[in-house]
Amino acid sequence: MPRDSKNKYTDKQKRMAEHIEEGYEEKGVNDEEAAKRAWATVNKVSGGGEKAGGSGNKKSARSKSSARKSVARNAVRTKQTGRRIAPTAEENQHRKSGC
Repeated sequence: MPRDSKNKYTDKQKRMAEHIEEGYEEKGVNDEEAAKRAWATVNKVSGGGEKAGGSGNKKSARSKSSARKSVARNAVRTKQTGRRIAPTAEENQHRKSGC
């Protein structure tokens, strides 16, 4: 099967890519680049083409959104309970300023 073949994608994934591509084209991105970006987005969201059923297709811990990852990375543990808490806005500003 050629690399550009989209036969392994579900109808839902194809519709999603088409909708994303139209959005990029409305923003002025050329057709070819819009298609590349759309399929890259579909692959990122769904993990690629249609998957066969089975135990090996569970989502990994890496599938969290980048926003959730950054909060987890910046979280600190409390002294009393050892639980992780998200930093406050002031702590984030202090961290960004490099102090």
